[in-house]
Amino acid sequence: MPDETPSAGPDRTIACVFGTRPEVVKMAPVIAALRTSGRYRALVVNTGQHRELLAETLELFDLQPDVALDLMQHGQRLAAFLGRCVEGLDAELLAARPDAVMAEGDTSTVLAAALVAFYQRLPFFHVEAGLRTGQFRNPFPEEMNREIAGRFAALHFAPTPTARANLLSEGVDPESIEVTGNTVIDALLAVRDRRIPHGIALTPKRRLIVVTLHRRESFGAPIRSMLRALRDLAARYRDIEIVLPAHPNPEVRAAVRDAIGADERIRIVDPLPYGPFVTLMDHAHFVVTDSGGIQEEAPALHKPVLVLRETTERPEAIAAGVARLLGNDAGALEHEASRLLDDPAYYSSMARGASPYGDGHAAQRIVSRIDRYFDTAAARDHAR
Repeated sequence: MPDETPSAGPDRTIACVFGTRPEVVKMAPVIAALRTSGRYRALVVNTGQHRELLAETLELFDLQPDVALDLMQHGQRLAAFLGRCVEGLDAELLAARPDAVMAEGDTSTVLAAALVAFYQRLPFFHVEAGLRTGQFRNPFPEEMNREIAGRFAALHFAPTPTARANLLSEGVDPESIEVTGNTVIDALLAVRDRRIPHGIALTPKRRLIVVTLHRRESFGAPIRSMLRALRDLAARYRDIEIVLPAHPNPEVRAAVRDAIGADERIRIVDPLPYGPFVTLMDHAHFVVTDSGGIQEEAPALHKPVLVLRETTERPEAIAAGVARLLGNDAGALEHEASRLLDDPAYYSSMARGASPYGDGHAAQRIVSRIDRYFDTAAARDHAR
């Protein structure tokens, strides 16, 4: 872990790096809290890892990047993007000379930000630190990204006690870990209260099931099997309506088209901006997903979650009984979905809103810990 200390001073710049929509959502409350504190300049850096999904989210949170690298290329390979990202961030951070670098999560953008911070001898602050599945290649490449990024971190902002325990088991200094809650809950609660229309004409009196499928490990036969199970579910229950915002990935689009076909109660829509998607989720009876972030968000909205992954780095929702981990088992999906539709007591047991991921004040805790980090650094410098 780097031990470099920035020079003391009343004004400090923190480079806040993101490149995908979930990163914008989870970093936005932190950027706002940094600015509100009056102690920091938040230098907002957008790598453009997911260009087409970012514009509406930036507008939603009133964020204007100071640096826009626009690195995404059609059909980009992981290694090629990572190389461009490291090179681009290195040049921009050399020019900006921030006092620290902060990023959230486990994307290629986060790995690049951590690596460049290390090379430039800058403290790296990792938001949503300590998530682990225990399987280095699953999810791919996120598990590797977050483990390696964590090796460079001066501060680890763990969303839960479980995440803290993961870091401690890896030998991380306890003083560098702060359990903050997850900033996605800060963002979610604020956006939910705005009730931004989703624009989908839902059929009255039908129970809504919101579905998202996009992970690499689901591509091919697994995603097609899950989609056929959803089609069979719609055939059995005439009072349900399924809305599936289809990820722009061409393989996901093709799988959806082939497996679903034409069914008026399965609505295939373009990906929704974050605000409308939160409103849609808030209208749902339950949610089916392979997304990591939605496992955090749906329980906070009192929505049961069926997780279509073999492993999860978010075991807290499973332990709390508000989510079920089904793997890529189409039979398990049909069984659990049927129980939620048929058994009111079972549904109520999962829809109790027991969110283990935060109370909406994670960003403030993060800024308070950054304050202590720099105050300690300044005191150490003064004593030399």
